[in-house]
Amino acid sequence: MARFANIEVPANKQVGVSLTYIYGVGPKVSADILAAAQVNPTTRVKDLTEKEEKAIRDVIDSGKHLVEGDLHRIVVNNIKRLKDIQSYRGIRHKANLPARGQRTRTNGRTKRGRRIAVGGAQPKAASKT
Repeated sequence: MARFANIEVPANKQVGVSLTYIYGVGPKVSADILAAAQVNPTTRVKDLTEKEEKAIRDVIDSGKHLVEGDLHRIVVNNIKRLKDIQSYRGIRHKANLPARGQRTRTNGRTKRGRRIAVGGAQPKAASKT
């Protein structure tokens, strides 16, 4: 397995797809990285030469594309800033609710988690007296 940006990417997949396993790299950014490194996107990661791997690593590390730790830090700081200034989106993040206008009367379970059973919802078992 090859390592790019401290992430092990799958060796049996094409380079263009494998790079998308890195946080912050999607199909478009992956294509841009491979074009800058002059690597064919359809070659398998296990078939890359050391020179090609180094070229890809150099493009990723150049700082043109934010990936992994740096990008995580920026995203967390942006959310923290929204919470600090008490914006609507910040309040939604604090309350662990959807921040982009989705409905919450039904659905919204992805953000809110599993349902919590409310007492009295099930009939009581009969008991001997």
